[in-house]
Amino acid sequence: MLFSVSVFAQTKSLMKRTTYKTETAEFGQGGTISIVGAPLGSISVEGWQKNEVEITAEIEVEGETEADLSQLAAVTTFVVSEVTMGRVSVISVGTHDKEFMKRNAKKFPKKLLSMPFRIDYKIKVPIFSDLEITGNRGDLNLSSVEGAIKISFAETNANLKLSGGMILATFGKGDVTVELLTRSWRGRNADIQLASGNLNVLFPLNFNAEIDASVLRTGKIENALTTLKPRERSQFTDKLMYAKSGNGGVRFNFLLGDGILKLAGSGK
Repeated sequence: MLFSVSVFAQTKSLMKRTTYKTETAEFGQGGTISIVGAPLGSISVEGWQKNEVEITAEIEVEGETEADLSQLAAVTTFVVSEVTMGRVSVISVGTHDKEFMKRNAKKFPKKLLSMPFRIDYKIKVPIFSDLEITGNRGDLNLSSVEGAIKISFAETNANLKLSGGMILATFGKGDVTVELLTRSWRGRNADIQLASGNLNVLFPLNFNAEIDASVLRTGKIENALTTLKPRERSQFTDKLMYAKSGNGGVRFNFLLGDGILKLAGSGK
């Protein structure tokens, strides 16, 4: 399914055009969805019961004239490719992608190459899917997906609602909130790292896990969980905690370079 709607707005010397695009692809449980975001834009991924992937994008371009907007809108989009039977890739393309521009817009005006644009995604995937998410600047929301999940984001405000799988997430800068939804994690280890900002982790009541929390440079750990116990003959400090929650279990690693790392209960 594919459709578009254009909206125009005047802001000083630049005009804006917003288009909407939706595509779907049949996709079974257990496969891998790779998502490569635009230089600017949000990514929201939600698990659902259907055996298909639905990608909806809001694409905004800016230019000085309507002719400029038309040229920019023609090359600013996303492409979906099925590399193998069990893998689908969603790739943002536009003036930032030199290889794409060489193949598809050889005579594109150079003056338009630096025009700002953004792509905001809302993507629905089967619940038991593996994910690879790569983003630059923009919000990230993830919920109801249980699989092997890899995330790399340069600058973001992220909200991750997790109940299982294997998580490897690396963020450069921003505020990251991780809410763990089940008392017994369904899957393997989780490793979440943030270079600079605030990392907030919310735990359910009677959560069973082993927790490693550390702040490498400036900042501290703020622990509001009175049920955590030190392990490995260690002591809690405001920079380092090796803890056991409940009966122990899967290892969770939370690593922050500079900022505040908060551990608290979700009340659920």
